[in-house]
Amino acid sequence: MPPLTQSDIDTEVDDLQNAYDKALAEGAPARNHPPRDYAPYRSSVLRYPKQPLVAVSGGDPETVELSGPVFGPTDITDIDNDLTVQHQGEPLGERITVSGRLLDRAGRPVRGQLIELWQANASGRYAHLRDQHPAPLDPNFTGVGRVLTDDQGHYFFRTIKPGAYPWRNHTNAWRPAHIHFSMFGTAFTQRLVTQMYFPNDPLFQYDPILRSVTDESARNRLVAAYNHDLSQPEFSLGYEWDIVLDGPSATWIEEGRD
Repeated sequence: MPPLTQSDIDTEVDDLQNAYDKALAEGAPARNHPPRDYAPYRSSVLRYPKQPLVAVSGGDPETVELSGPVFGPTDITDIDNDLTVQHQGEPLGERITVSGRLLDRAGRPVRGQLIELWQANASGRYAHLRDQHPAPLDPNFTGVGRVLTDDQGHYFFRTIKPGAYPWRNHTNAWRPAHIHFSMFGTAFTQRLVTQMYFPNDPLFQYDPILRSVTDESARNRLVAAYNHDLSQPEFSLGYEWDIVLDGPSATWIEEGRD
């Protein structure tokens, strides 16, 4: 079988998008989260759960993670949320600030929650052994950070704008620039993972991961807004992105919801 082309993937994505739009116009409910077996995203078909989840109750308590994260204010250092000062030299690339609020479905702040992020460097390469993309690594940029939300649910990161990078979903496949976010809640079993994108990226239309979120309003909630007030003179540009954990305005979560 010949390798899949971008055109092949585009056709599959468009067919699924058109089917969703038609169903929505006929009165079907909006789907804020994509199906786990979204075919154009090839690896999701290989790894999504095909059997119902098994509820675990009673028995050995060690079989289920019941304790909350051990992180507290004393565990987060002053530079954990500033990825530009974690090494001896300055990282290469465009410095940015990413800030927003972690909210529940009613718009209330979620306080004292651990948020982690990880990302590629300005050349689109992760500091990970499995990333063999032939782009330069940056010895002054690891690409990971963490912070606790404050009493108003605010979080703040200073980092480098990541670059786009190739992946092997199909021939000439490229991921738009994005940052991964992880929220832990009150227990490790509550961990949620999502991605933040940057406005006006020309790769949006070609990315089956982003396009798997077929509802346009839900997809748009994954894109940060440029906020000039968050920019720092002669230093960095600013982006604002709120994360909503549940409800009709919920941010898409990678695990998906049915």
